[in-house]
Amino acid sequence: MNGNQRREFLKAAGLAASGAAAAGSGAVAATPRASAPAMSRQGPKEVVRDKRAVASSQSPIVTRAMLDTLRAGGNAVDAVICGSIVQATVQPEMTNHTGTVSALVYDAKTAKVHYLNSSGTLHPTLPPFRPYPPGVGGLAAGSPMACIPGFMPGMRALHERFGTRPWASLVEPAIPWAEDGFPVDEFQRSLLDLFIDGSAFFPDMRALFAPEGWSPSVGTLLRNPALARTLRGLAAEGPGYFTEGEWARAFVARGNELGWKVQLSDLSANPPRWVDPIRYRHKQYEIVQPAPPERQALYCCIVLGILRHLDVSSLGHYSESAESLYYMAQALRRAGFELGMLHDPQFFDTPLDVWMSEDYLASLAAILKRSRPKAGVDLTKHVELSTHPGFARAFGWNGGAPEPPSKQPAGSCELTCVDAQGNWVQMMNTLQAGGIPGMVVGGVPMWGTHAQFGMDAAIHGWLGVPGSRIRCVMSNTLVLRDGRPWLSMGSPGNVYCTVPQMLSNVLDYSFEPYEAAVLPRMLPMADDYGITVETRIPERVLRDLAKLGATLRPLPPFHVPMGSYQQAWRDPVTGRLSASTDPRRAGQAGGF
Repeated sequence: MNGNQRREFLKAAGLAASGAAAAGSGAVAATPRASAPAMSRQGPKEVVRDKRAVASSQSPIVTRAMLDTLRAGGNAVDAVICGSIVQATVQPEMTNHTGTVSALVYDAKTAKVHYLNSSGTLHPTLPPFRPYPPGVGGLAAGSPMACIPGFMPGMRALHERFGTRPWASLVEPAIPWAEDGFPVDEFQRSLLDLFIDGSAFFPDMRALFAPEGWSPSVGTLLRNPALARTLRGLAAEGPGYFTEGEWARAFVARGNELGWKVQLSDLSANPPRWVDPIRYRHKQYEIVQPAPPERQALYCCIVLGILRHLDVSSLGHYSESAESLYYMAQALRRAGFELGMLHDPQFFDTPLDVWMSEDYLASLAAILKRSRPKAGVDLTKHVELSTHPGFARAFGWNGGAPEPPSKQPAGSCELTCVDAQGNWVQMMNTLQAGGIPGMVVGGVPMWGTHAQFGMDAAIHGWLGVPGSRIRCVMSNTLVLRDGRPWLSMGSPGNVYCTVPQMLSNVLDYSFEPYEAAVLPRMLPMADDYGITVETRIPERVLRDLAKLGATLRPLPPFHVPMGSYQQAWRDPVTGRLSASTDPRRAGQAGGF
């Protein structure tokens, strides 16, 4: 896309910005406020329908890059490689070129689904490394550790196995967005404000994201000439530029300078894994999701299995039924408890056969059903007393009072693509587990990994185990109908608990995928019987829920950390495709 084409595209997408960008890495130029339509902001989104090929992402720029790749003769894998490299350029607050890649690939020629795990990895022989002094807040408060990047090894693995377009052609579309700049939209500006307090301690991050002391205004062109130079090297030399080339050597030198004794050979020591995904049935559908140590497949299987044995679909949807809401919140809680014992199957026994058996799922459902209040028992008075402000203060908790919105990092990007040949890709690329936290090398900002070591940690790692991979919560999901892909979905955010809600909305209640994404989403039930949920629940449901001893804690009606689903689905009669993105973030779907 040349300069004129980019300007016309930005104008059409409502992202146009006037004015010239200033020179220098991270420098910005003020421009008038952009006038963006709903599709490039939070809010209602257009559903793309009746297409032969579709793509969906959290950025109109990224969706356009994927569709351009398809039009140029590339397949769905080519498209997501190009989209990911562009995305890490124009959404650096969400992802970067050193993070993690997780992908489900349906190959139409063989009718087989493949799973790629290219997470960032903890170094097996070095102790945890954090490049900041004790007591520093923000990013440092989350205690991210340095780790070996997985993004570019994942891009290489995808391209070598399924790519059809020349590598350079998949990188080059990102270069002008780094060189000439991309316009900051309203949603991006809000996210930059969220994490600027956590990154401002580090001079590298400060120079990139707040060169004048504050995050850039809406409509500003955010440039990164250093990244443009890196992307040119990546286009010319291939993915190895990040594992043994000039960028890799600069990364190692930066780590050594800070005291992390990483070596060049370490960047290729733990290559990505191609493994068979987990497959299980729910009613007449087959669900395919990432294999362990990713936790999403087992989590969803347990939640959906409990709900199936409780026959929740006969009770009404959880947005209209206190019983369904209660059971969903409890099932989400129980599944999270079970997953504390799930680890990398190369080093741990992983009893999936027990966890996923119908007998076990039925027993969990029976325990949940029989542990609720008996018929005729009304716990409303308990809820009233236990949530009274005086009682709450006395016991040091807030009872059922509203909680402030979470400041959870918004990072991660989910891509959906289906090409005209019937290849499907559902992929996440994320800043999680990316390099040296707080540092910028060759224009690439890095955030490290937030892996912890407790059983209840969603992101969990083991130190000193060569070849092990971090347990995480990648949401890539394919739903097969009659053996063929019918639905593809995934999201960043609170994916561990929202994916089963989305699947239940579609498979148990027959909502269209976009309608399913609009419905309110919740967190698992807390130990005090509180349910944190987006505030679109009728008052009568709240009253009925109080009888069961549970309270609601309201979130904003559409809460950003609750995710942003990128989806595609196939009409089982015509075979034509539809696609959508979530109203909670600033995405766009497209097709032809």
